[in-house]
Amino acid sequence: MPALSTGAGNEPGLYELLAGLPSQLQPHVQSPEDRSFLNNMFGEKSLHSLVKIHEKLQCYEDSSPSPVLQTAETLALDLAEELQNKSLTGDIKELIRLLSKPHIKSLLSVHDTVAQKSYDPELPPLPDDLDDEEDSVKIIRLVKNKEPLGATIKKDEHTGAIIVARIMRGGAADRSGLIHVGDELREVNGIPVDGKKPEEIILILSQSQGAITFKIVPGIKDEPPIKDPKMFVRALFDYDPVEDKAIPCKEAGMSFQRGDILQVMCQDDATWWQARHHSDTNPRAGLIPSKQFQERRLALRRPATLPPPQKISSRRSYDEALECVGLRRSFRLSRRDKKTNKSMYECKKSDQYDTADVPTYEEVASSRRQHGARHRLVVIVGPTGVGLNELKRKLLISDPQHFGVTVPHTTRPKRNQETDGVEYHFFSKHLFETDIHNNKFIEYGEYKGNYYGTSLDSVRSVLSKNKVCLLDVQPHTVKHLRTAEFKPFVVFVKPPPIDRLRETRKNAKVISGRDDKTSTKAFTEEDFQEMISSAQVMENQYGHLFEKVIVNGDLSAASSELKLALKKVETEAHWVPVSWTHS
Repeated sequence: MPALSTGAGNEPGLYELLAGLPSQLQPHVQSPEDRSFLNNMFGEKSLHSLVKIHEKLQCYEDSSPSPVLQTAETLALDLAEELQNKSLTGDIKELIRLLSKPHIKSLLSVHDTVAQKSYDPELPPLPDDLDDEEDSVKIIRLVKNKEPLGATIKKDEHTGAIIVARIMRGGAADRSGLIHVGDELREVNGIPVDGKKPEEIILILSQSQGAITFKIVPGIKDEPPIKDPKMFVRALFDYDPVEDKAIPCKEAGMSFQRGDILQVMCQDDATWWQARHHSDTNPRAGLIPSKQFQERRLALRRPATLPPPQKISSRRSYDEALECVGLRRSFRLSRRDKKTNKSMYECKKSDQYDTADVPTYEEVASSRRQHGARHRLVVIVGPTGVGLNELKRKLLISDPQHFGVTVPHTTRPKRNQETDGVEYHFFSKHLFETDIHNNKFIEYGEYKGNYYGTSLDSVRSVLSKNKVCLLDVQPHTVKHLRTAEFKPFVVFVKPPPIDRLRETRKNAKVISGRDDKTSTKAFTEEDFQEMISSAQVMENQYGHLFEKVIVNGDLSAASSELKLALKKVETEAHWVPVSWTHS
């Protein structure tokens, strides 16, 4: 079979060879079906057309064509303008309409750019009177869009030079790779910056449109290679850079709220970190105060002497409250005479210790409960009367095989109908005090000469049965339960607005007598105000420890919301302190 040619010289072209191929193959094909197949295939019109196009393009390429002119766009404009003065026939109108189309204009513009080989950006010419001893400079042009350039500047205290202080990770300057920390800024859009304040230069940048040209003296500082940052933190406070007088550039700051998960991109600066919201698709980082800086300035705002530990309301009755709610597991105590002062919660750490702690950031990692692993401890906190026991009771009734509560300890004598380990664990006073000394209680108190308390072992007992342990405690004890062993999921239950409180609690009763658990009284207006005030204090002081906040304005809705949240804890990934993932 003869070799196919592209048609160079006098040799037959590809199209001619293709057309004569079936007749040349006839002697070698025996089957009528094969002959019919070859004729149909090589006689296909679309194949002939493609081969013809190929030959034409090959001839055009071999001739090394060059543009006839480099001003096709200008020529088209001149032609359209001249045609306007002619008598507008149908053909002229159609031609004017074609030349005015954006696609035709763009095509001609691209043609002229290619013809002129104008591929490089236009840079301003260098001045003719350069001093041989002058520092080497580089001219940089960045196209400005709506996003900030992502760089901050400062004035060198010794030389007065304007220096690039930091490059924001993921910003325009960072992505360009042309500007670096330590570079000295000489001009912005041809305006010398010598003698200007950083604020004046920022104003020039903010007023610039389109491309911005910088004249820069490269710094000599070697920057370490950028590593992919993997550090995530949970913010434990609210932050707004607009209200921060210390931030070097408010425009470069990033706001966040307590509970937000942030990805820390750079910690090179001891005072200002670079971070981004982990769920944000924008890769650009913003400035946030570093952990050390935030701790230092919060500590300076605190009074010289810490306030005394906050006393827990004395309107409590351990034994009667437990039997009233029917759970006999909780230390949520009833309202009592304000003159009674013996029922005081205590903890292995004092409230004063918690008050001295400064919440800033907590390093976290995404974690999912593994199949067969122990459940996370569920800690529920809230003011007295908000409905913690009712929420626990609904969960227990809904699935008693899945949820459980602790059995409290006491030193009071066992009653006839009670069983040790069911209603209470009955201890001697000596053994109870020994366990107090050994920090075995989450919290404990004394009433009428008897101790009552919730032990760590009682929590472990529920968790060991592969149950979700429901525990309600005073919020100041939560911090000491936040260990890798328990991995607590903390739910804060807060009251609704006072109008809704009056509506939902109008028929509610609480124990009012010291010794008679059948003596009850209705909520008063004072009780509602105290509940709301107490909730606000809890949220302000311990809100950084809460992972879920539920407003109990409707018990059924709040119960469903709580149950759904606990389901997600078991099945979905959550952000937890990074130390918990190492256990």
